Amino acid sequence: MSVSTTFDLLLRGGRVIDPASGIDGMKDVAVRNGKVAAVQADILPTSAKEIVDVTGQIVLPGLIDTHAHIYQYVTGRFGVNADMVGVQSGVTTLVDQGGPSCMTLPGFRHFIAEKAQSRTYAFLSAYLVGGLEGHYYPNLYSPDGVDIDATVKAATANRDLVRGIKAHAEIGGFARWGIRVIEMAAEIGRRADLPVYVHFGQLWGLPESGTNGEDVDTILTRVIPLLRSGDVLAHPFTRHPGGFVNREGEVHPVIQAALDRGLRVDVGHGSHFSYRLARKAIAAGIIPTTLGADIHGYNTHVPAPAGTPDEHADDENHPFASQAKFSLVQAMSSMMALGLTLEQVVPMVTSHAAEMLGLSGTIGTLRHGVDADVTVLAQKPGRYILRDNEKTEVVADHLLQPAFCLRAGVRHNAVAPILPQAVAA
Repeated sequence: MSVSTTFDLLLRGGRVIDPASGIDGMKDVAVRNGKVAAVQADILPTSAKEIVDVTGQIVLPGLIDTHAHIYQYVTGRFGVNADMVGVQSGVTTLVDQGGPSCMTLPGFRHFIAEKAQSRTYAFLSAYLVGGLEGHYYPNLYSPDGVDIDATVKAATANRDLVRGIKAHAEIGGFARWGIRVIEMAAEIGRRADLPVYVHFGQLWGLPESGTNGEDVDTILTRVIPLLRSGDVLAHPFTRHPGGFVNREGEVHPVIQAALDRGLRVDVGHGSHFSYRLARKAIAAGIIPTTLGADIHGYNTHVPAPAGTPDEHADDENHPFASQAKFSLVQAMSSMMALGLTLEQVVPMVTSHAAEMLGLSGTIGTLRHGVDADVTVLAQKPGRYILRDNEKTEVVADHLLQPAFCLRAGVRHNAVAPILPQAVAA
C-alpha cells in the first residue's frame, strides 16, 4: 500500500455515532496527519501504522463542553485547569462561559487558549470584570460595569476565539438594577452578531431592601422578548428560584414559544441542577439543545488559593453532595438517568454544540478532512445512584465513562483527578 493510503491510526470495532453525518453503527475511524481520513466498516488493519481496538466502546466526535470555567487563577477559585476538564476528561473542546471580559480577553488568549491542549473558545462576559468571584461582589455587575462599545469591539476583533456573550438574568441583580443589564447584554449580542448565553436562577443574594418589587417568576417572561434566534437559555433545571419551573411547580408557558422561534437551551449542569425540576420540564416536552457541565472550583475538590474567601453559599450543601468529582460525560449519564436516550444526548455534546458556536462541519463531527477530535467512551451496565444537591436520587442502569480522546489525532487518556469512578449500588 502506498504512503498516500496509509493511516497513522485506526480505531477499530467501535459503535460510531456522528449525528452531523447521520452515522450510527459499527465502523472504524482512520486518522492521517491529525485529520479524519475515513469512517467506514472493516478498514483493513494492514493499512494503519497503529491500531486501537475499541470493540464494545462508543466512538463519538470530540465532545464539546458548552459551559466551562477555565480562566484559571485570574477568576480566583472559580477557574479550573482547562486540560483537567478537557482532554484529560475525554472532552476535546471547551467554551469558557464569561471568564474573560473585553479587558482580560488578551490574557485568556495568551495564557489559556494558546497553552491548553484542549480546543478552547469563550463567551465574552458582558461585564468589564468578567468572571471574577462576583457572587461575593454583586455590585461589580451593575449597569455601570458594562461598556457596550468596548465589549462589541473586543468580540468583533477576536471572532476566532469569541463565539458569544455571557450575561445573567436573576432576582439578585433584578432587585438591584432591574432589567437594564440584560438589555445592554442583548444589545452587545445584536451589534456583535453573536449569541447571548443567559444564566437563569438566583445567583446573588437579595439586597437589604429585599426584592424591591421584582418577581422572580416574571424574569423569564421579560427577558425572552429581548433575545434572538440562536440565543441560549441556561440552567433550565436550576434548583434556585428563576428557572424554567415556577414556584407553583409549573413549566413557564413562554419556554415552548421561545424554542419555537429558535432560542436554545443549555443544561449548565453544575451545582444548580435539580433532578426533581428536570423531570417536570422534560415531561412538559422541554428537551435541552446542548449540555454544558459547568464545572468550577466550587463544585470540585480544588484547593482555595491563599487569600480567597473561605466560604461559599453552597458550602453547607456541597454541590453533587457525595459526587464532588464530576465530568461532562457524567452529565451525559445524568441526562440518560432522566429517561433521555444516548441518541438524544450525543447531539447535545457534538453537532448541536458545534451549531451553537457557529462551527458546524468544523468540530462536533467525524466528517472527512476535519481535525481528528474523537472521544471514546465505555458504557458500564449496572445500577448506579446519582444524587443532586437537593439530595434527590435517580437510578442509572448504565454509566458512561471516558476512556480516551484524540485531539487533532493526538491521544489523551482519561486521567483527570475529578473523574468519578463507576461504583454500582
